[in-house]
Amino acid sequence: MSAYREVFQRKEIKYLLDEVQYKELAAFLGSMARIDEYGLSRINNIYYDTPDHRLIRTSMEKPLYKEKLRLRTYGTAKDDTNAFIEIKKKYAGVVYKRRISGKYKDLYGYLSGEARDIGTTQIAKEIEAFRKLYGELIPAMSICYDRIAMAGTEDKDFRVTFDSNIEWDDGCSDLCGIKKGNPLLRKGQVLMEIKVSNAFPHKLSDKLSELEVFPTSFSKYGAGYADMMKRTAVRIPRTDPASQVSEWNRQRMKGEITMTIPQDTSI
Repeated sequence: MSAYREVFQRKEIKYLLDEVQYKELAAFLGSMARIDEYGLSRINNIYYDTPDHRLIRTSMEKPLYKEKLRLRTYGTAKDDTNAFIEIKKKYAGVVYKRRISGKYKDLYGYLSGEARDIGTTQIAKEIEAFRKLYGELIPAMSICYDRIAMAGTEDKDFRVTFDSNIEWDDGCSDLCGIKKGNPLLRKGQVLMEIKVSNAFPHKLSDKLSELEVFPTSFSKYGAGYADMMKRTAVRIPRTDPASQVSEWNRQRMKGEITMTIPQDTSI
């Protein structure tokens, strides 16, 4: 098992920065956070979805509850690279992430149907239930980017990430064979995410206002899907949300099941 934490519960606020705003904020944040031990990392993800992209189309309708499944590595992926299967859920503005780690070859084999299971832990059972709920799940899109991550020096629950060179590719099904993809941001643009489980720092809020930096809604997978539809001249479906939300979500809205919120709130 890796040193990474397996359970996250927090609010994530996103901002798109130009080059000047990024430099100013990176310098300002040096007084309240430090770059973590991984420094600059290349993060590689494969998002799994149904053949008709049901998960991302549901997410883009902005329902109260939405969820995604992805396979992630930090740095170049090889068979023995430490990797993660993650379920990322968002409910009423709060992000819940559940993940397990293992060798890339084993986790990729599990998601490809070549391995029986990934263990008997609670999170492993949740991942298996997710797969059974949605039926056929295939590698829908790779999303890769360079990340600088910072952790609070006083508030350990405070984190900031800066993502640049974000690329998508709908032709990549194995991170071991990752290639250069299609860019999602303009040159010099950076996606900043502020992740908090407690109160938002006041001095940071003041600095954002001073620089005229405002929150934005930005999903990497959603932006990649929209760009893919644009490039292939296919109109993004404007579906009836009630008919496109997951079976889980339909049942929840009808009161047939209730949502279980993870109790571990560690970051």
